[in-house]
Amino acid sequence: MEGPIEFARSLFPPRMHDRIFLVGGVVRDRVLGLEGEDLDLLAAIPPDELVRSGFRLVEAKSATPIYFRHLPPIGKIEVAPLDSPDSIPVDLRRRDFTANAMAMDLCGTLIDPLGGKPDALALRLRACSPGAFLDDSVRVFRAFRFEASGWRMMPETEALLRESVQAVPDVFSGIPNERFSREMVKALGAADPARFFLQMVAFGAGTEFLPELFRMPRVPAGSLTHHPEGDLFTHSSQVLQRMAGRSSDPLARFCAFFHDLGKLSTDPMLHPKHHGHEEAGAEASIRFCNRLRLPAEWRRALLAVCRHHGSGHRWRELRDATRVTIAQQALAAGAESILPLVCDADRDGESAMAGWSDALRVARMGAAELGIPPEQIESLAPADRGPFILQRRVEALRQTRPAT
Repeated sequence: MEGPIEFARSLFPPRMHDRIFLVGGVVRDRVLGLEGEDLDLLAAIPPDELVRSGFRLVEAKSATPIYFRHLPPIGKIEVAPLDSPDSIPVDLRRRDFTANAMAMDLCGTLIDPLGGKPDALALRLRACSPGAFLDDSVRVFRAFRFEASGWRMMPETEALLRESVQAVPDVFSGIPNERFSREMVKALGAADPARFFLQMVAFGAGTEFLPELFRMPRVPAGSLTHHPEGDLFTHSSQVLQRMAGRSSDPLARFCAFFHDLGKLSTDPMLHPKHHGHEEAGAEASIRFCNRLRLPAEWRRALLAVCRHHGSGHRWRELRDATRVTIAQQALAAGAESILPLVCDADRDGESAMAGWSDALRVARMGAAELGIPPEQIESLAPADRGPFILQRRVEALRQTRPAT
């Protein structure tokens, strides 16, 4: 597939190429030799030229009008009009980090008034202006997200971020939960996802979005015999790190980090024990994911992992009917591959869920595959059909084992 700049050239006549500019992440990625996906443009051409090129004006959230077009394979393409190419440096100084404050015209000429290229090549985060974090406080979490991908804040940017968070008590007011969650989800897909949460705690940023995170360091993970790491935050971070080595799926990593959500609800008088934390976590996961405006599949998966990860650790002790039931519920939640990975990362060893694939296979079997005639099902009372099919699945599971 052609790159974004080549694709953008195809949208406009060549006579306009020196007055249309790629900006932001796509330029940064091009400098780094990566293939960017977003296509944000500035255009110093008359609006009627944009319309003739297939763009339409959409209602903007800010005073700046935005022209929009949707085309495969890029998807959404946004163009912000400029009065003149001379105003590009002003636009770039309003951005978050110097590495994101570069522009490139469609002829390939780089415009870099803030020295973003050397910062990008060194994976350095340097704020564009003293007001960078106050102008849009979600940039705080964007900085943490970049750090999860291997970037590091310059000392003056760290100091500016800390000052911005501490100077304004309600610095994050007005930021929709969706915007925070978008940064969190991107961080979960990065090379070092635990860094995102570590920085939130270190800078005291984001209690409005993740109050649970800031309670974790004060809660024991369990008895020191089983959890020598001590507190719940350290334990959850270690599980997330181990999961990152097993799966690149942000959802699997999310479930790994928050699998012990229920330990925040157990009676402190009983600590370090956390009896009933699996069910408490399942109940809390619904409110938790709804508050963060996460997709329904994330809510279902976290609920299943919170509820069943303890059973996964006791897998060898479970009755066959319980194993099949857990497999059915994991399938319904879309967590069939995530649950054993979380159990593995939680214990940092070989998964104890031996035979999980067999349990999944029989849980997927319908009545016909189980050899149950339709008339036999119809002859049963509705309340008896589920238990009857479960028993047949249990029999099918037992048949997978070698005779002793």
